[in-house]
Amino acid sequence: MFLIISQSIQIDDWLVCMGYNFRDYTPGQIQLLPPSLDDWLPQQHLARFIHHIVDSLDLSPLMRMYRDDGHGRSAYHPAMMLKVLLYAYCVGVPSSRKIAQKLVDDVAFRWLATGNLPDFRSIATFRRRHLDTLKDLFVQVLLHCKQAGLVQAGVVALDGTKIKANAALDRNRTWEKLEAQETELRQRIEQLLAGAETTDADEDRRFGDTVGDGLPEVKTATDMLGRVRRAKAELEAQARARAEEQQAKLDERKHEEAESGRKKRGRKPAKADPTVEPEAKANITDPDSRIQKTRQGYVQGYNAQVVASSDQIIVACDVVKDQNDVAQLLPMIEVSEANLYEIGEEPGTVLADAGYCSEENLSTVAEPGWPEVLVATKKDHKQRNQKDPAPRGPIPNGLNSRDRMTRKLKTKAAKALYKMRGQIVEAVFGQVKDCRKLAQFLLRGLPKVQGEFRLMCLTHNLLKMWRASAVPA
Repeated sequence: MFLIISQSIQIDDWLVCMGYNFRDYTPGQIQLLPPSLDDWLPQQHLARFIHHIVDSLDLSPLMRMYRDDGHGRSAYHPAMMLKVLLYAYCVGVPSSRKIAQKLVDDVAFRWLATGNLPDFRSIATFRRRHLDTLKDLFVQVLLHCKQAGLVQAGVVALDGTKIKANAALDRNRTWEKLEAQETELRQRIEQLLAGAETTDADEDRRFGDTVGDGLPEVKTATDMLGRVRRAKAELEAQARARAEEQQAKLDERKHEEAESGRKKRGRKPAKADPTVEPEAKANITDPDSRIQKTRQGYVQGYNAQVVASSDQIIVACDVVKDQNDVAQLLPMIEVSEANLYEIGEEPGTVLADAGYCSEENLSTVAEPGWPEVLVATKKDHKQRNQKDPAPRGPIPNGLNSRDRMTRKLKTKAAKALYKMRGQIVEAVFGQVKDCRKLAQFLLRGLPKVQGEFRLMCLTHNLLKMWRASAVPA
């Protein structure tokens, strides 16, 4: 019994005397000198890279939007705000509220802002105000990519993807529902204003004629009425465009019949009618957005277009309302040529899938002055499974543009080039939408959405440069 007690005492003494080998942790310790935030950020960090890139850009278009007389309330420096915004999109944090929180919690954000703490309203206002300036900055960043040896424009690929709008599918309304809602809102506003006159007179008599906060109910109803009217205007614009297209088809058919001296076979195009179809729908939250079909189902969104080089650098981008891609082939080639011309490059071969195929497109790109274009004439899975032998001999007479392109795609050289399309541009969409979680727009309206997508593409190129350890000139 004595031995057991003495052993336990010896063990307790050993536990008391033993010291844990922990690093120093004294939360309340006062430091003699303030720490440098610069020491907390690694030298190869993305935030430092963006800091140096922005300092090398020409920000004069950005600076011109601020007064230079020294008067008025001081604003946050636009270079600092731009660095924070670009870094936020690079790391997949586009929300202005989350960016404002990151400026408090995240070392990289604090380092870029150098202690400034703009609130979410300032961040959102800066982004919305300077979206047009990003057009010039996009080309400047593209030039940096070229200087880093990353823009290989010998082969570029074009494709589109559907990105969700900041609106819900169930906010779509037909023309009849929009008219009924407009009438209801107008009556509601009239009732509120009529009741407000009596209330105002009574309150002025009791409390004096002071400036109040307005009528929140009237403001809400007026805003909704404006959205309804914009949705109606969008449906009317769609109906007019459809009527103009039908009229163009009728005029073309009439001209061909006049030249041949006999009527054409086949069904005659319907008469142009600018009346809005009863089943046509528009979204009252974002009238510019459309119901887009995707592999996962239907979404309320936009059609985003990208032209990427063989090293997955985005050389051109745009956002359109169209549900299909057929009308975007020629405009996107022209935009990519203009951007590449600014940096001293030009596209060699343009690759596009079957969504861009039409007789008119193929006939146009076959004319002199256009780069070589390879457009699939059928779906990709059918194109890849094409086992027909490579054509030999001269091109037969009488082939239309589609048949000529089909014949061209059977050659070994064209097959080898077209196989590159998926790994070039489809990988870009995966990196933007899946890796960085930028699968939905925050802004509304086509012009703002175009600016936001340009911001997504610009930061994609920045990430490519950083990961390649490219040093800007």
